[in-house]
Amino acid sequence: METSPSRHVPHLPPPSATANPPSSSPRSTRTLRKLQSAQTLSSNYAAANAPGLISQQRQLQHRSSGLLRESSATQNPPPPAQSHGRSRSNSDIATTGIVPTAPGPRRIPKKTNGGADANPKDDLETLVRQGTKGDAMGSLDKLRRLVLLDGVDADSDGMSPLRIYIWLILLNAPPLSTDTYLSLIHRGPSPAYSKIRNDTFRTLATDPLFKRRVSEASLIRLLNALAWRLHDAKQPPSSPSALNNLAASLGSPDLQHPSPIRKHAQGASTATATSTSSAPGGTEPGIYVQGMNVLCAPFLYAAKSEAEAFTAFHLLLTRSLPSYVRGAMDGVHRGLRLVDKCLSHIDPKLYAYLASKGLTAEIYAFPSVLTLCACTPPLPEVLILWDFLFAYGVHLNILCIVAQLVLMREEVLGSKSPGTLLRGFPALKAREVVGLAVSFVEKIPSREYGELVEHGK
Repeated sequence: METSPSRHVPHLPPPSATANPPSSSPRSTRTLRKLQSAQTLSSNYAAANAPGLISQQRQLQHRSSGLLRESSATQNPPPPAQSHGRSRSNSDIATTGIVPTAPGPRRIPKKTNGGADANPKDDLETLVRQGTKGDAMGSLDKLRRLVLLDGVDADSDGMSPLRIYIWLILLNAPPLSTDTYLSLIHRGPSPAYSKIRNDTFRTLATDPLFKRRVSEASLIRLLNALAWRLHDAKQPPSSPSALNNLAASLGSPDLQHPSPIRKHAQGASTATATSTSSAPGGTEPGIYVQGMNVLCAPFLYAAKSEAEAFTAFHLLLTRSLPSYVRGAMDGVHRGLRLVDKCLSHIDPKLYAYLASKGLTAEIYAFPSVLTLCACTPPLPEVLILWDFLFAYGVHLNILCIVAQLVLMREEVLGSKSPGTLLRGFPALKAREVVGLAVSFVEKIPSREYGELVEHGK
């Protein structure tokens, strides 16, 4: 590597023939050799300690940047860097074209104050994470409006970090210890274990998203634990601890309230609720019925743990739809009759055409009523539909089924065999279905809407 000549270390002048005439004596020869050796050592030292090309370039940059800083901030230029006779390091690499500038002002994120500039998604996340500020009912109403108008933010697969927590809030779920769920699993096969194993392998078998995320083992564990929980609930409480566990399972007392859309049925007769509670079997749920595996699937898909899915699923069955899982599934059959009644009020022509073909909801709508439309793909759309149902009441699933029929009205009326067409509903479009279902509420008479609210109890 070539080095630049030294400008700081003076060189010894070469011996001059006139100043130092050559001597033939040995002493003169030794003196001459000493002078030549000293000149060589001085040249080598200067070459080794002189600044290299890179160091010189950095010194020039420091000077230029110092001048720039002096013109802008009235600062003195930094002194040139001194060389120390070391090997080059990474810090010696030239950084041409970089002019140091003063740091810009620090950006402060805007606070979400619910104004026009607030992002509804951030507002929803803030409400879920920070909770209420003393007004539980007001916060719950706000949560419902955000779910209905703006929806839950999720990716293309329907996955959302907030969805399962929103569901648990809307279902008024109390905290559940993971040890409680594990203790139910460790009890082994429940009385319904064989029925569960006969159903789990075909749960949403054609849905790749579900198969990729949820295993059959998870389905078996959750359904078996739920069967034990429902089995225990049928036994009378025999100890104060059992009574305390029962009270804890009720969730927050401030949120024990009917659905807001239920207010539409205030003028309805209470005879429906009385007859429901006095039906054979009372309000005790069964242990397991076919179809519970599909109803359970969206919970496992959306939840982050089996314990969360278990809590939400258990509350849905025991509070909102206990008659769906009784032995005779009388709540499901009441819901099917309500599909026909609601369709007759909303679209009389479509209802009359289906009736003329002998097609009642008992024939084509049984899976949709039992599973809250979870049997209709795609699964991400089912999750959006369930956001609405948990916010405003699962009884509105009946109107969502009617909305799906209205959306395929032209195809049904133009078909000579609509029964074949209705064997499987088209791909679910949740937002269109929800919009129609909300518009149908005012078209239902108060008495029949009361039946709609109470049919799953």
